[in-house]
Amino acid sequence: MAELKYLSGFGNEFATEDPRCPGALPEGQNNPQVCPYGLYAEQLSGSAFTCPRTTNKRSWLYRIRPSVCHKPFAAMQHEALMDKWDDVAPDPNQLRWLPFTIPKAADGKVDFVMGLHTVCGAGDTRARSGIAIHVYTCNYSMTDKCFYNSDGDFLIVPQQGKILVTTEFGKMMVEPNEICVVQQGMRFGVDVFGETRGYVLEVYGVHFELPDLGPIGANGLANPRDFLVPVAWYEDRSVPGGYAVINKYQGKLFSSQQNFSPFNVVAWHGNYTPYKYNLDNFMVVNCVAFDHADPSIFTVLTAKSARPGVAVADFVIFPPRWGVADHTFRPPYYHRNCMSEFMGLIKGHYEAKEEGFLPGGATLHSIMTPHGPDVDCFEKNSTAVLKPERVAEGTMAFMFESSFSMAVTQWALQKCQRLDKSYYTCWEGLQTHFNPNWKPKSK
Repeated sequence: MAELKYLSGFGNEFATEDPRCPGALPEGQNNPQVCPYGLYAEQLSGSAFTCPRTTNKRSWLYRIRPSVCHKPFAAMQHEALMDKWDDVAPDPNQLRWLPFTIPKAADGKVDFVMGLHTVCGAGDTRARSGIAIHVYTCNYSMTDKCFYNSDGDFLIVPQQGKILVTTEFGKMMVEPNEICVVQQGMRFGVDVFGETRGYVLEVYGVHFELPDLGPIGANGLANPRDFLVPVAWYEDRSVPGGYAVINKYQGKLFSSQQNFSPFNVVAWHGNYTPYKYNLDNFMVVNCVAFDHADPSIFTVLTAKSARPGVAVADFVIFPPRWGVADHTFRPPYYHRNCMSEFMGLIKGHYEAKEEGFLPGGATLHSIMTPHGPDVDCFEKNSTAVLKPERVAEGTMAFMFESSFSMAVTQWALQKCQRLDKSYYTCWEGLQTHFNPNWKPKSK
């Protein structure tokens, strides 16, 4: 496969056309009476028409046939993908999952869509407010099939196996330690290259954006230039046997048939696009004197709520970095939070829990449920000699943090059979170190 090309920047106004059809983009207008090459003009809107210019999202696609050409949608079954949060009783316990099982090819072909499993979530797709967290485990590429989400945006985090994401806008190769975002309504297919696993953060009603930097200044964290957008690519392919277009709508899946590939966009322009990002490009900000900064300094992308400073969801990473803080317990502190914290591990060993929290697994610490370092981490770091050291070398952990109080699905609690019921024991050995006769050292 030829090396893929990309456009650079976050939220830019892009314009691109497949080099096989030079001049495919109309000049001076969006919707001419007759488009170049006899193409159809189609707008994809990611915001209300009347949104302020700074938040207005739309792209114009110039395609061989419009996406309206399909048979009626019919409901399809998918037992593990859901948005009904009242089917299981609430559970405030600390939860940890062992690596989610990837189906073996010998046991049947499972593609990205059929390999989606909802772990937890909150809110209402119809009210356009809420989130869902899924994992995907698959072994087979989507064939004559595409998917789009009418409910919200997908932030996809590969953990094992690279994925080739073909969209109406072009192609993206996304490897572990990279992420991609496919926004609401964008059709895409996923090719895999063996046993594949990853995580998905879905947000309803809002889009991801770069966090404000405040006193940090103009530079740092995820820089806009490092986000990559696919260039236009099309296939003019008839599919007499039927091409399935799968739509996630109000939490359910629906399938329709058409006789051509939906990836027939010859040119496009606009600011509503899919994109990818390499986590190695994150410019870490950290403590250089004492104490422990909040994990918000590691935010890559945020989906804001209507309340200033409160996110529907943040995507936060814990990348390799230097630890230099003096007189400080350096790992994450013990904590109770008004946010829900779902963590996953792409590779390596997470510093606060080196045993039990494994790549391809996950934890969920719900609102106001206490959590923090296990016994070994606390004891080791309470007596460690504090010198500059590399933290999280060879590791990439991440967190989906949300202001929503999330319900956990039946699949995640029971059917997946990966819930670690002994998780709570990692704190049982914490002993009292209280000494009522302690006296401060004289200065």
